[in-house]
Amino acid sequence: MTYRELKPSEYGLLRNFLYEAIFVPEGVEPPDRSIIELPELSLYYEAFGSKAADFCIVAEDEGDVVGAVWTRIMDDYGHIDDHTPSLAISVLREYRKQGTGTQLLHEILMLLKESGYERVSLAVQKANYAVRMYEQAGFRTISENEEEYIMVCEL
Repeated sequence: MTYRELKPSEYGLLRNFLYEAIFVPEGVEPPDRSIIELPELSLYYEAFGSKAADFCIVAEDEGDVVGAVWTRIMDDYGHIDDHTPSLAISVLREYRKQGTGTQLLHEILMLLKESGYERVSLAVQKANYAVRMYEQAGFRTISENEEEYIMVCEL
C-alpha cells in the first residue's frame, strides 16, 4: 500500500469516496447514490482544489485508489469555525479494518500540521466503528447530538 496526495486529474474520485463514506448501520439499506448531489454533501467535493485547506491523501494498492482522506474549510456537519478544516475519510469495504484508514488519518494530520493548521474537525455517527480510530488518533468530542459526535484534533 502506498500513500500519496491526490492528483488534480483524480479529483472526480472524491464523489465515489464520499458515497462510500456514508455510514450505513447493519441491516439498513444504503441510500441511492444521488444523495451525494444534495447541497449539504456536494460541498465536500465541488471545486475541490480551489479552497483553503483542500488537501487529500489517497491509499493506492497496485495502481488502484482504495481509500481517501480529505479536508477543506466548509460549513459542513463537522464545521466549528472558518479557520479549521473539516475532515472526511473513506476506505473501500474490502480494505477496511486493515490499518488503511489509520494510516490515511496519520498522513493527513501530518500534512495539515506542516501546512500551519492548528486543528481539524469532523462529524461522525455515534454508531460508527471509526469513532475509536479517531479517538486513538487524538480526536476528542467537543459536542454531540442524538446521532453524532463533533470531534476535534489539536495538531
